[in-house]
Amino acid sequence: MYNMGNMKSMRSFIGLVMILSLLAVSPVQAQDDDHNKYFDQTRHNIQGAFWHFYQNINEAETFLGYPITEQFINQDGVLVQYFQRARLELQNGEVHLSPLGTLTYKTGVQLRIDNPLACRDFETGDAVCFAFLQYFDEHGGLALLGYPISPFEYQDNRVVQYFQNGRLEWHPSKPEGQRVVMGELGAIFFNSTGEDPARRDPVLPLDPSIRTQVLSLKVRAFPWKAVTYSTDQQLIFVVVQDQTFQPVQGAIGQAKVIWTTGEEKTLPVLIDENGIATLPLTIANQAYGGLVTIDVQVSLGEQSGQTTTSFRIWY
Repeated sequence: MYNMGNMKSMRSFIGLVMILSLLAVSPVQAQDDDHNKYFDQTRHNIQGAFWHFYQNINEAETFLGYPITEQFINQDGVLVQYFQRARLELQNGEVHLSPLGTLTYKTGVQLRIDNPLACRDFETGDAVCFAFLQYFDEHGGLALLGYPISPFEYQDNRVVQYFQNGRLEWHPSKPEGQRVVMGELGAIFFNSTGEDPARRDPVLPLDPSIRTQVLSLKVRAFPWKAVTYSTDQQLIFVVVQDQTFQPVQGAIGQAKVIWTTGEEKTLPVLIDENGIATLPLTIANQAYGGLVTIDVQVSLGEQSGQTTTSFRIWY
């Protein structure tokens, strides 16, 4: 049997284990509070309370969109972060959606619908109907979108409806189940508030271990001279940018030149550190008034892009 000394030692050991366990939990909790995510789509981070809120939104990437700024203290002294379709703000320790629908609403051509079987009336006097009502219920309802502040309206060749915190739009060309879309009021409101446009510039990940990714290639090409002589010298400029319009270095490809005679010439394309390639082109004995076409294709890893440019042979 254990004596009293052994019992005291055992109690001390158990107490020490409990203290160490509590100390081990605290840093993990603090790390969770500081958790963040980087979005290559727009090259911005979401962190802290805003990231926690974002994670708890159903289909956040389609409902709120991607971040278009970092979080910052705005002109009213409020911590905010802009997204493509919304703005989050931290007030009294709680994250809220800014009422961008109310702040941006302008009356359009109103389309009143009276269908009690497909609509739900609200105390604002407006009803939400059909696919808009389904989207409303599936994406937080009053808690996120707030009350409707307009009926269906026709604006910019599209059926829309405004809510306190956003705008729903009808996109009939999209697949079934994806035709109701949140309007990009975050970007619209940011541009109207007088905030520093540089806040939208891409930034690096907060986590230095994360490598940024090129998700798409935007390729443009244009000639030095729009018209040339039938025998002349020409330059073709190729510009390659990523999904956030930043220059892409190291993309490679080719440019196929189709002469006025129908003959073809292929030039290699190598994009430099500025996201540009310059292709010298010697023109010889081309038909007057003919069009020379250049088809450009470039790739980087799994991404590829293409474009076409041309110039005219004058005389």
